[in-house]
Amino acid sequence: MNQFGVLLKKEWREHVRNYKILWLPAVFVLFGIIEPVTQYFLPQIIESAGNLPEGAVFEFPTPEPEQVLVSVMGQYQFIGLIILILAYMGAVAGERRSGTATLLYVRPLSYPAYFLSKWVMAVSAGLASVWLGFLGAAYYIWLFFGDIAAGDFLQFAASYSLWIILFLTIVLTASAALPHQGLAAAVAMALVFAAQILDSLLGVYWTASPLKLPAYAQSWLAGAPDAGDFWWSSVLAVLLTLLFIGLGIWLSKRNAAQTKV
Repeated sequence: MNQFGVLLKKEWREHVRNYKILWLPAVFVLFGIIEPVTQYFLPQIIESAGNLPEGAVFEFPTPEPEQVLVSVMGQYQFIGLIILILAYMGAVAGERRSGTATLLYVRPLSYPAYFLSKWVMAVSAGLASVWLGFLGAAYYIWLFFGDIAAGDFLQFAASYSLWIILFLTIVLTASAALPHQGLAAAVAMALVFAAQILDSLLGVYWTASPLKLPAYAQSWLAGAPDAGDFWWSSVLAVLLTLLFIGLGIWLSKRNAAQTKV
């Protein structure tokens, strides 16, 4: 436990030194704010762009507040996931390649404490960024389109958080498995996005899947998802997260010899 605390402080200092604790939430908040602002001012933006036929009138239906929040989640599902990959692709592989990990490996090291310290810090920063982004979006949605029920918002954000935790665990495991952070990013990105494409094509044949958590999160804003499907998907997400954590710990120890001296 003492070693875990020391390593967690190390991760915190690195986040502060690299300004990750600032720019990561700032990016999510920025994208969270841009979506409702853009949708609200879209008619003026199109009008100011010019090159419209004389007398042309465009009628834009006002979106529901919940629809705008779902659009924000859509931004996070693509741009947000890429940002998280770029932020944590080198969590383990980068230390091995730069030789920084040598300072740790020459001492008796608890690999569970080593990997879990990175996992706790990454998940904490990632979830804080996503929640701040959603809260920023909810504020501007309230200003421009109306309010969203607090209970629905909390269920929506909590359900999406399960997906973010699983995603970050996959990224860290890929970083522990591969010798280069660029390769870790490519593998994590390919694995997650390929799985999402497969689910969009064939997902009609199964209803319990961690890949459906973003869709089930969206369902909380329109009533509620099927309870059985949602809870089974949540349980599978937790089990996969634990599986990838165990795999990440084992790979961190197995590949320690690859550290550049």
